[in-house]
Amino acid sequence: MDALVSDASLLSASDGSVVRAIAEGSQEAVAELYDRYAPMLLGLARKILGSPEDAEEILQEVFVHVWDRAGRYDPTRSSVSTWLVLIARSRAIDRLRSRRVVDRTHTTAHQQAPVEHASADGASRVLHVERRGRVRNELARIPDEQREVLELAFYKGLTQREIAEETGIPLGTVKTRTLLAMKKLRKALRDEIRELL
Repeated sequence: MDALVSDASLLSASDGSVVRAIAEGSQEAVAELYDRYAPMLLGLARKILGSPEDAEEILQEVFVHVWDRAGRYDPTRSSVSTWLVLIARSRAIDRLRSRRVVDRTHTTAHQQAPVEHASADGASRVLHVERRGRVRNELARIPDEQREVLELAFYKGLTQREIAEETGIPLGTVKTRTLLAMKKLRKALRDEIRELL
């Protein structure tokens, strides 16, 4: 399949052809694969994690992984749907394990050295302000077009389809910009994300 494929041909393309188009850099192919599998993968992640917010983050991670590694997909080893399910399941289980380790660590630390005469409110407020500043700084570093879609999604609560309608940007481009921006933020804010798990 050529790197430049039309939306119409993507709609009828096999999953394998869509993944090959992603490997060639097609943003529309990412959007097509997302439309085909996002609901199923989101449901799987929710079932494992029990949290809609965590499940949505896992979904983003899956499609960032696909964007980065589509060229490594081997159709002789599994179908595209199986490949996606394995990625989502692995990421969700890793998240679940991380959460449990952090919970155990916090519990142990509190039991061994309970804090006395400290305001939990004050400490958490300081951490919140620091994190917010860090997120703002990292947002300022990503390209304007990627920051725009994130701000519309998170601050205005728009869906990706609504962002496309409001800005006139193709839906596939909105999805790709969102994925790329989330990847950059996740990498830059790795330590903060770990603290929140």
